[in-house]
Amino acid sequence: MRTLAIIFAAFVMVVCSGGHADAAKRVALVIGNSAYRNVAPLTNPANDAAALAAMFRQAKFDAVALHDNLSNIEMRRALREFSDQARGADIAVIYFAGHGIEIDGVNYLIPVDATIERDTDAYDEAIALDRILQAVEPAKQLRLVILDACRDNPFAKKMRRMLAVRSIGRGLAGVEPNQPNTLIAYAAKGGSTASDGGGKNSPFATALVKHLTTPGLGVRRAFGYVRDDVLVATGNRQEPFVYGSLGGEEVTLVPAAPAAAAGVLDVRGDYELAEKVGTAEAWDSFIKTHPAGFYTDLAKAQRNKLRNDMPSRADAAVTPPKPGAATPASQSKPQGEPPQQAVAALPSTEDASSRVARAPNLDIPRLLQVELARVGCAAGEPDGVWGTASQRALASFNRHARTQLDTSLPNVAALDAVRGQRGRVCPLTCERGSHVVGGKCVASACRRGYERDVDGVCRAVGRSERTMRSREAREHRETASRQAPHAAQVICNDHGCRPVSKGCRAAVATGPFQSEVCN
Repeated sequence: MRTLAIIFAAFVMVVCSGGHADAAKRVALVIGNSAYRNVAPLTNPANDAAALAAMFRQAKFDAVALHDNLSNIEMRRALREFSDQARGADIAVIYFAGHGIEIDGVNYLIPVDATIERDTDAYDEAIALDRILQAVEPAKQLRLVILDACRDNPFAKKMRRMLAVRSIGRGLAGVEPNQPNTLIAYAAKGGSTASDGGGKNSPFATALVKHLTTPGLGVRRAFGYVRDDVLVATGNRQEPFVYGSLGGEEVTLVPAAPAAAAGVLDVRGDYELAEKVGTAEAWDSFIKTHPAGFYTDLAKAQRNKLRNDMPSRADAAVTPPKPGAATPASQSKPQGEPPQQAVAALPSTEDASSRVARAPNLDIPRLLQVELARVGCAAGEPDGVWGTASQRALASFNRHARTQLDTSLPNVAALDAVRGQRGRVCPLTCERGSHVVGGKCVASACRRGYERDVDGVCRAVGRSERTMRSREAREHRETASRQAPHAAQVICNDHGCRPVSKGCRAAVATGPFQSEVCN
């Protein structure tokens, strides 16, 4: 058995090492422009760029190019060289810290030697954002541009507009990338400005270093954490924003660390092993090995439930006999033999194991019902009872998600499969007499001559109903005439009764309603 364990551990180490060899190629270009020559210099961009470059190097990126205080020609050359590196990469990242401006809806990054006296000078003196996107375009999996350049326009006071209709914005303008799997992250939302902060690094750069290269953390969620940190650090005055979209698969800059080879490779496997053993000691071992997480919470609930179901020692113990009272056992023993002490009546091993096997997983059924309702496969109220409605809901999920999950009993595999779905799986089903409009059920209209009954079915209005309506209209007409005998003529229709218009007269009624004839 020990030999098999050693062979298994060696196999896992080989697999993990092979995974590192086939890891995605990642490259990064980091630029920090602080020492501007024609406007006031900035303090933090060089520090921010150094912090980001160290972060990428610590994350084992294949290539990290760090540049400080680049001129116009130097920035263009650095972008050209990085574009060659990105051509064979899976992930390409560009980070720029410095001045950026928006003119007539176009964003520009400012080199340190730029001189912008007219709004048209930006075409020659600055680098358009489109040029930055071209540099990351060859990457296969993820193209990421991070701009900590949403500051006030330093040339605004002296810049002349060549056309009055040409706009000059505050900060950078919001954009939507044309290429798929491309994200553009701003330190501040489009049209607003970012803060340098009072420390060595800006709030945006500090949050990036903290979250962006967390192993196993998706890029979208990482930028969500960055946003939260920046809002807290700036008192909700600065909100980072990410433009662009990714597919359904989670993309990480740093993959999650492989599990240790000596133990079970995943938490789910450990949970299933503890569930098969079914003792409080097994759950304690699982919780000790995995102190936090979703499965840990389930394990704690299972352990507590198991301990509550097991009878206490005090309840199971035999009541000791009163002093001096003779017991049947003592009566059957010879008088010379000392009496035996009463022993607690503990349940047998077979009874305990069968009780554990019958103990329901109260948390898993309820969580599975909640997830089935979230993906549109309604299972009724999440009461934790796995009945016929819940089984039908899971069967509907199997049919539309093309899975083959066991519907008879709730289990961890089914919970994981349903939790993995991001949107609606089962189509919206409306009751009779309604149809789907905009993701909701609305009542359907009946055609002319039909009415909907209490069961929601459109039925034809019979002759008796039409006769009754004609009688009601005639009685309504006569009542109106009696109430106004000296008034002008009155006509009645399906909208009610009213006097005839001036210069008109009531026509002879040939049906249930009247009309008027005007000269």
